[in-house]
Amino acid sequence: VAMAAALRGPGARFRWRLAAAGGARVAARVAAAAQLGRRVAVVDYVEPSPRGTRWGLGGTCVNVGCIPKKLMHQAALLGGMIRDARHYGWEVAQPVQHSWRKMAEAVQNHVKSLNWGHRVQLQDRKVKYFNVKASFVNEHTVCGVTKDGKETLLSADNIVIATGGRPRYPTHIEGALEYGITSDDIFWLKESPGKTLVVGASYVALECAGFLTGIGLDTTVMIRSIPLRGFDQQMSSLVTEHMASHGTRFLRGCTPSQVRRLPAGRLQVTWEDRTSGKEDTDTFDTVLWAVGRVPETRSLNLEKSGVKTSPDSQKILVDSRDATSVPHIYAIGDVAEGRPELTPTAIMAGRLLAQRLFGQSAALMDYDNVPTTVFTPLEYGCVGLSEEEAVARHGQEHVEVYHAYYKPLEFTVAERDASQCYIKMVCLREPPQLVLGLHFLGPNAGEVTQGFALGIRCGASYAQVMRTVGIHPTCSEEVVRLRISKRSGLDPTVTGCG
Repeated sequence: VAMAAALRGPGARFRWRLAAAGGARVAARVAAAAQLGRRVAVVDYVEPSPRGTRWGLGGTCVNVGCIPKKLMHQAALLGGMIRDARHYGWEVAQPVQHSWRKMAEAVQNHVKSLNWGHRVQLQDRKVKYFNVKASFVNEHTVCGVTKDGKETLLSADNIVIATGGRPRYPTHIEGALEYGITSDDIFWLKESPGKTLVVGASYVALECAGFLTGIGLDTTVMIRSIPLRGFDQQMSSLVTEHMASHGTRFLRGCTPSQVRRLPAGRLQVTWEDRTSGKEDTDTFDTVLWAVGRVPETRSLNLEKSGVKTSPDSQKILVDSRDATSVPHIYAIGDVAEGRPELTPTAIMAGRLLAQRLFGQSAALMDYDNVPTTVFTPLEYGCVGLSEEEAVARHGQEHVEVYHAYYKPLEFTVAERDASQCYIKMVCLREPPQLVLGLHFLGPNAGEVTQGFALGIRCGASYAQVMRTVGIHPTCSEEVVRLRISKRSGLDPTVTGCG
């Protein structure tokens, strides 16, 4: 993707003041430069997945990420609510059937409406849109190539790269590329994936496995090491405990070695148990790889621009201003080294960059205390440091953790198990006990975490949170009732918001 602003030159060559490459949703935020009086263009192109899946304008989040994921997560939650309904007096005929085809069509239609909405936004803001694949010619020029091979040159005083990343295929595994799919494909399947093996332990892996199990599909997750690396590991364990207790099968410490298509069309997967060394097999309808992502930098011809990348991750090296090794070329979002792989951070970084370049602002993006939520069946929201990070940074003797298990009121009448509904607040031990991190596992975790994120960004202390009046009866109020510290050894179980 590329975005640019400035004066048009002769023929098929355009001269701009700003140019960028990246996901169009993020690019649209950098296109705030258009609202600051600059002419802007966006260059966007989607390379089909190995399975041939294509999508429209809007980047990963809109098409194959946050939006379709949350909608399919909602579909799974509705299944649980239907089961709860009889406890609340609703007579629901059993068994209740789910149609993948209907859900997928509805989700895909919504995504397509968003694609159109982004096109309209670009037009309304007088942003020029090019559906071409861009790569660098030199440090001030990119070349865009259409599907039929026609070239367009865009020159600019400033260039912004926001190309994001794509799912990684474990090509060292026989049959992985030929027979597997990724998150680039799962949301655009017309037919149910059926019995599914999800390989990986990232939030993408667990979220997909969660909604597949929730809509009634036989789902297995194969984990090589630990789930949700980089997140608080106590919370991660509770997430997978809940999933396992609700039907998701976990193969821990296992690595696949082969995927083979059987004559009947099913997939036979062979794997090794790394603990015992034993080999095992099973058959599946779908194998979903969720083993990480790779930045979209290899096809950009960055060497022609002078932009430097990390030799390990291939991500673009940037400074606090999101500038690369070439001062007038910037990188934001997942493609930049050391940045959270989250759409909202990239969107804000793009907006702030446009304001710094053209709006007489000096404000930098603050990447600390960014809240996020993992949309597993029992949602996990967090902001700030994990317990492990807090201890590593400040020392065990300087960290206090307040925690509690709780039971959401909605779980009581329906007799739902709340064993994994848990909250912990990580604080400095010394007064005023500044809050370093908040971790919430339960319903509507994103909504809960978003509100407390503001307080933590503003330097809230434990005492200030405890003096905050809770909204009754909600799960959020359990946060402002955390009275028991781990150090005390007291039972952290509470009765709940009832």
